[in-house]
Amino acid sequence: MLAKIASLVLEDGTTFKGRLFGSVSSVSGEVVFQTGMVGYPEALTDPSYKSQILTLTYPLIGNYGVPEDEDGEFGLSKWFESSKIHAAALIVGELSENPSHWSSAKSLDQWLREQGIPGLEGVDTRCLTKKIREKGTMLGKLVVEGTSANDVPFDNPDTRNLVKEVSMKEPKVFNPEGTVRITAIDCGIKYNQIRCLCQRGARVTVVPWDYPLDSNEFDGLFISNGPGNPEYCKETVENIRKVACVENPKPVFGICLGHQLLSLVIGAKTYKMKYGNRGHNQPCIHKGTNRCFITSQNHGFAVDPKTLPEDWDVLFTNANDQTSEGIVHNHKPLFSVQFHPEHMAGPTDLVGLFDVFLDTVKDAKEGKTGKSAFVRPRKVLVLGSGGLSIGQAGEFDYSGSQAIKALKEENIQTVLINPNIATVQTSKGLADKVYFLPITPEYVTQVIKNERPDGVLLTFGGQTALNCGVELTKQGVLEKYKVRVLGTPVASIEMTEDRKIFVEKMEEINEHVAPSEAAMSVEQAVAAAERLGYPVLVRSAFALGGLGSGFANNREEMITLVTQAFAHTSQVLVDKSLKGWKEIEYEVVRDAYDNCVTVCNMENIDPLGIHTGESIVVAPSQTLNDYEYNMLRNTAIKVIRHLGIVGECNIQYALNPESEQYYIIEVNARLSRSSALASKATGYPLAYVAAKLGLGIPLPVLKNSVTNSTTANFEPSLDYCVVKVPRWDLSKFLRVSTKIGSSMKSVGEVMAIGRSFEEAFQKALRMVDENCVGFDHTIKPVSEEVCPSRIFVLAAALRAGYTVERLYELTKIDHWFLHKMKNIADHEKLLEAYNQDESAMPPEVMRKAKQLGFSDKQIAQAVTELAVRKMRRDWKILPVVKQIDTVAAEWPAYTNYLYLTYHGSESDVVFEQPHVMVIGSGVYRIGSSVEFDWCAVGCIIELRKMGYKTIMVNYNPETVSTDYDMCDRLYFDEISFEVVMDIYEMENPEGIILSMGGQLPNNIAMSLHRQQCRILGTSPEFIDSAENRFKFSRMLDTIGINNNSFLGYPCLVRPSYVLSGAAMNVAYSDTDLEKYLRNAVAVSKERPVVISKFIQEAKEIDVDAVACDGVVIAIAVSEHVENAGVHSGDATLVTPPQDINQKTMERIKMIVHAIGQELQVTGPFNLQLIAKDDQLKVIECNVRVSRSFPFVSKTLGVDLVALATRVILGEEVEAVGLMKGNGIVGVKVPQFSFSRLAGADVVLGVEMTSTGEVACFGENRYEAYLKAMLSTGFKIPKKNILLSIGSFKSELLPTVQTLESLGYNLYASLGTRGLLFCNSVCLSVSCQVMAVDWPFEEESDCPNKDKQRNIMDYLEENHFDLVINLSMRNSGGRRLSSFVTKGYRTRRMAIDYSVPLIIDIKCTKLFVQVNFEAQKSAPIHHKKYSTRLRGVNKGLLK
Repeated sequence: MLAKIASLVLEDGTTFKGRLFGSVSSVSGEVVFQTGMVGYPEALTDPSYKSQILTLTYPLIGNYGVPEDEDGEFGLSKWFESSKIHAAALIVGELSENPSHWSSAKSLDQWLREQGIPGLEGVDTRCLTKKIREKGTMLGKLVVEGTSANDVPFDNPDTRNLVKEVSMKEPKVFNPEGTVRITAIDCGIKYNQIRCLCQRGARVTVVPWDYPLDSNEFDGLFISNGPGNPEYCKETVENIRKVACVENPKPVFGICLGHQLLSLVIGAKTYKMKYGNRGHNQPCIHKGTNRCFITSQNHGFAVDPKTLPEDWDVLFTNANDQTSEGIVHNHKPLFSVQFHPEHMAGPTDLVGLFDVFLDTVKDAKEGKTGKSAFVRPRKVLVLGSGGLSIGQAGEFDYSGSQAIKALKEENIQTVLINPNIATVQTSKGLADKVYFLPITPEYVTQVIKNERPDGVLLTFGGQTALNCGVELTKQGVLEKYKVRVLGTPVASIEMTEDRKIFVEKMEEINEHVAPSEAAMSVEQAVAAAERLGYPVLVRSAFALGGLGSGFANNREEMITLVTQAFAHTSQVLVDKSLKGWKEIEYEVVRDAYDNCVTVCNMENIDPLGIHTGESIVVAPSQTLNDYEYNMLRNTAIKVIRHLGIVGECNIQYALNPESEQYYIIEVNARLSRSSALASKATGYPLAYVAAKLGLGIPLPVLKNSVTNSTTANFEPSLDYCVVKVPRWDLSKFLRVSTKIGSSMKSVGEVMAIGRSFEEAFQKALRMVDENCVGFDHTIKPVSEEVCPSRIFVLAAALRAGYTVERLYELTKIDHWFLHKMKNIADHEKLLEAYNQDESAMPPEVMRKAKQLGFSDKQIAQAVTELAVRKMRRDWKILPVVKQIDTVAAEWPAYTNYLYLTYHGSESDVVFEQPHVMVIGSGVYRIGSSVEFDWCAVGCIIELRKMGYKTIMVNYNPETVSTDYDMCDRLYFDEISFEVVMDIYEMENPEGIILSMGGQLPNNIAMSLHRQQCRILGTSPEFIDSAENRFKFSRMLDTIGINNNSFLGYPCLVRPSYVLSGAAMNVAYSDTDLEKYLRNAVAVSKERPVVISKFIQEAKEIDVDAVACDGVVIAIAVSEHVENAGVHSGDATLVTPPQDINQKTMERIKMIVHAIGQELQVTGPFNLQLIAKDDQLKVIECNVRVSRSFPFVSKTLGVDLVALATRVILGEEVEAVGLMKGNGIVGVKVPQFSFSRLAGADVVLGVEMTSTGEVACFGENRYEAYLKAMLSTGFKIPKKNILLSIGSFKSELLPTVQTLESLGYNLYASLGTRGLLFCNSVCLSVSCQVMAVDWPFEEESDCPNKDKQRNIMDYLEENHFDLVINLSMRNSGGRRLSSFVTKGYRTRRMAIDYSVPLIIDIKCTKLFVQVNFEAQKSAPIHHKKYSTRLRGVNKGLLK
């Protein structure tokens, strides 16, 4: 059935067209907006909305349906605020057709129809809100199509006595057994006001608005809320005056209209506000204590505080617009408030005012929290999070940078310790001093000794910083040096980290944690599981990202899981499984004066059982009703206050999908991945605010940095929907388990913003993988395993005809989300009907597709993407730009934090000034991580210094580049040809810089170039010559430079336009080659694949350079420690190089100059070369920044990104030449996350597997390498080392002897031991190595089986401090066949038992050399080796 059309006509003539729902009738009234995100049944039945056309700014309405009206306590309706809907009409962005909630009995559409109320959907509510905000409340009429607008007159409700229309006609008594007699004047009373009075023991007599009052009939008088102008209630005012304006009046309490009436009684004046305050997040400051409370409001009139008589005072003031929110008599028990303390819908933070009223013993002004004495620190130490790993990624660069920015604003000196060289926070111009050192108690103590800070921030560096801080406290270091922990105290941190204490703390306030027990041994854990009953969830305490966790269904699974978990921790937690419950999360902020707000609530689409980092998350929650939303919000505030947290934290809940039962899962007393997501989802900078609160600044004093006028003590209103989707890179690992569950495996995440769930959801799926077109049913066949691509399994299942009910049974994903996904699948089928002739498609079908998040490419099944684009533009189906402003358009936004949507009629911004557009790096993945964000941010900072206005396009919530105050305009949207082109056409920028965001922007360079976009820097034609491996090979031949052509096996298969060696492989035979070519073609469909010779045992060299019109002006050279064949992202890099001779260096310079010239490079580029037998060959060239740009820039002291930015914009710069540094050596070491990837083989090859990197400095490479290794979590072996060294035995003999001379006990397999013994005999040297047994050797391999102890026994007992396991010689790129080797088993066991592991021969030699040098060297001392970087020298050994 086609939807009926109707229009909202405003008195100034503006018209908004939309689809009609509810009753088919035309109405008129006053148009108002309300910014709450939940509670539409309560709002519609609020009598204060009488004769008003209510606009809800949150665009998705009707999600949880409408419950059946039933009587609750005291004979009052359980769900509604009065007996019927009082609003004249409802205006929304989108109506949910398929509501989902256990309490739902009908849809919102049905309910409105039954009540005779019309609704209008498909309206740009943000545009309407801005209009009301700017022009003030207006009259309007909803006119059904076919009715003449002139036949529906405008109706001004302010000219009538609306109170008379809504008030009851006869008195009625509630709770007749009550002990205190309260008379409540019904001016439009909400049921919850009666309920709040009855619950506190009152006998409530509700009387009509004009009822004559007699003070002998009551102990206290309550005046309710109501609609309209208070001046029409003359009878009420007179009646109240008789009982209130006497010498000893009975207590009087008024709410909303009741507040205005009490003001008129005492002779004060009221006035009509421009557009009123309606929403659930109005901050009100209590006079006297300066505490700020979040309140629910709905009023269009206010009291003028200047007109209050002498004996009266203001009780509350609105922190945003400074209007009066409450009055109190100085000594009589008379008071009133403008807000609704009783909520429904909204928060109940001040419901205690009912207690104040009923007790009257308490004085309303009595506030216990005065200002505590707080001494500001002068120098603060900030602990970073180290290398990026799974579970702890770029979000801590963002939060740390924000903290440093907040401290600098307060003129506090900052000292940062973070060995992650690729981060923005370790750049010049942020912290006053940066130490690139391991975040371990030993090194941090040294820095504290040197720097003498008086404060430290522990909550901005993830679990690494937190654990280090807890350890420093235990050791007494912080106390000894008088370093105060800022923000959340360590005691509170320990309460949240130690499960047993946490459970006890929750029981103190009658809150419940999921039934759980802590265990210190395998036996205890198994016993706990049997008490709780299987299935159970096992988790490690003090771990991040669910490390070492999983579900056990029986005793055997339990023992396996727990044994591995104890390798990472000393305590495991055994939880009763709540698989299938909803998982909900709230971000909470609290200051030292107990002001507390929840900033964002989020709902996981996946049910409990999947780690929140692996889940698709939506903000705000979509399937909670007002009661559940506020129940969990109130619990969050209660818990955070009880734990004494200061700053920011998050709380996670399990909510039963069939009732209101919930459990608290955990509280994280630090910034986390979800706080970065919440900051970007709401525009509320959590880390920045948390740092300020740590300094003792009260929350109400801080400004909302988006509006620049309202307070930060508020809860954001969203008028859009946000979807977060994680990204996995499991295909890069051999034998990894692809099952996802309670342990985190994802390496990055994206966040998409839209004004419907479908729009944001499909955007997000494309952001995760640029090759994905959206919710695509062709990616994965239907199966029941929970794997990373499970969302595409749902698409295939919907396609195969599975019902929503069946999918719910299988997945426990809420029906509401499944219906939304079905909307996409259904529309895709409709689009396919126009497959043969896309021009026959009606414009409405195209518009609907765009609103459901379909991309042009997705729609273009028969024609090209460009053809769809042209058709769409001809039909004027264009996106509009909307702002994220934290206040749902209620206040003007000062920043430009933007997204594109097809649900809108106008853009929020004007496009007048020219900007320079920089494209960011997109999702973090293996190979493209924080280092590219460093480059993009560096470029923007440099552009702003040069006086350019900047635009950033990126969609990664973990990054600094998506922080809205880094650039002039932030587009938080897709990096695809379609979206970049849309932004380009609207903004018409001076040009686009593609070279700062890694591979993703380069991939769209040619498409943009073909549309005549101004690309700044190297021409896309030349980018293509470098990226296209075939063209690049030919070019090198032309200019006479050696490249690696194919001459027999082993050979390397390399696709074009890929990052981190995706689908790169080394083939050793025809069968290998055939298989790898198939993979490579799949990854890079339209681009050539090149086969080249794989050179063994050669040296690899990385060159980063900047050129201008082909003339190279700066070169930085780094050498790999490992042999060629290990991907440069996984290799250990040293700069300046230590082993390259002068002749080779000259030849490198010559090659760089020749290629720069040939490609006419302007801006950054990177080359990889191989050196063997004095021969240099070029592997590849990337015409963009590379992973090593931050490393060489910071080590060698020249910011290559700033230099490249100046060159790209045509500024003349001085040539730098070969960068030699200033006497220090930097070593960059990869950070792996194998412990998270169950089953993955730990091998290095031509495809990258590391998730992050760290770098440290030293006087020589040994010192720098040691510090860098320690920074990755490596521990220096104390006693026992296991050797398994394959075919390198003779080569490694001297190294083994060095280890022995250093006093280590060496163990090896029988084979290794035998060979070492033979070799040492031949060389007449001694070599003492003990033999160990491999349990997975065949019987025949081990004749003397009983004599040796088994390797597994040793590992289980944590006997080994280090395992050195070298795989077969020359297996550099080999994907070992499917059989499981002994080497694989050993490596995997070392990882699973948390034993440090070295798997490369060159690294083994370097490590032993380091150990040897360290034994000889002097004790620790401090040495300044650069104006900006200081190093605590000489590693701490044994």
